[in-house]
Amino acid sequence: MKAVAFKTPGPIDREDALVDITLDKPTATGRDLLVKVSAVSVNPVDTKIRTRPMPEGADYAILGYDAAGVVDSVGPDVTSFKPGDAVYYAGDFTRPGTNAEYHLVDERIVGRKPTTLNDAEAAALPLTAITAWEMLFDRLDVNRPTPDGGKLILVIGGAGGVGSITIQLLRALTDMTIIATASRPETQDWVKKCGAHHVIDHRKPLAPQVAALGLGAPGFVFSTTETGQHYAEIVELIAPQGRLGLIDDPAAMDALPLKRKAISLHWEFMFVRPMNKTPDMAEQSKLLNEVADLVDAGKVTTTLTEVAGKIDAATLKKVHARIESGTARGKIVVEGF
Repeated sequence: MKAVAFKTPGPIDREDALVDITLDKPTATGRDLLVKVSAVSVNPVDTKIRTRPMPEGADYAILGYDAAGVVDSVGPDVTSFKPGDAVYYAGDFTRPGTNAEYHLVDERIVGRKPTTLNDAEAAALPLTAITAWEMLFDRLDVNRPTPDGGKLILVIGGAGGVGSITIQLLRALTDMTIIATASRPETQDWVKKCGAHHVIDHRKPLAPQVAALGLGAPGFVFSTTETGQHYAEIVELIAPQGRLGLIDDPAAMDALPLKRKAISLHWEFMFVRPMNKTPDMAEQSKLLNEVADLVDAGKVTTTLTEVAGKIDAATLKKVHARIESGTARGKIVVEGF
């Protein structure tokens, strides 16, 4: 089977930053599905892992943490899927990625593909939908209001993949007022289309912009990017006893300033359940099916903004460069081999 991998970690502008390889077709065992991959979304995690040392003893690493495709075969312990089922999922951080014609994945982290979406549209959703869902409902627990600002949330980085689906899930499943950040006219229009009630510019000081809205202090802040840059202002603008969630990796972050407002800190990493084989691992399958239901009911839409081309090294190098530039809007997908 065809696959795309990296053999030497480093910047994307090298000729061998990503390479096309050929591998044997895997065999499904245990609770694994063998999925024939149709489309793959590219996420910031792909670009981060590409620059890190490979696991000891590995000759190459296959990236890719989003996929839509069709079940080719199933392991003997599989109970929820059968060959021919259309699926979508985000994979497992500790296993080979989805940039391959065939991919093994545990059935407990796989959902049925929304029937109203094509493969590219569906591939844009899993990783960001899981991240947003787990942050909102498992970490921040937004359905349990804070004493102040309990119906108000600030989403920093609203135009990115996670921000885009976060806004939609909030509109579909809560009655919260959503403030989102975006800095360019096209990204501001995008977050409004996703359902944000108010848009502010994260290139300008956040606290005075939030205050100027006259809504009070938000009880919740979800920072999807540049948390280190915005941290002092987040502490300033969030309501006492508020909840702060983040998904990025600040170089350093001192939690002590949170104490004077009793702000709780929540870090989301959507690979924790599959990495650790947690008892509630199947919650990811469940939530992906719920997202599919929301999509098919017309309450949530794909965050796909571009199909960049085929699944090959040349195309993926271009997409990685786009992601690293910080200018991507929504999700970029590659489709077919």
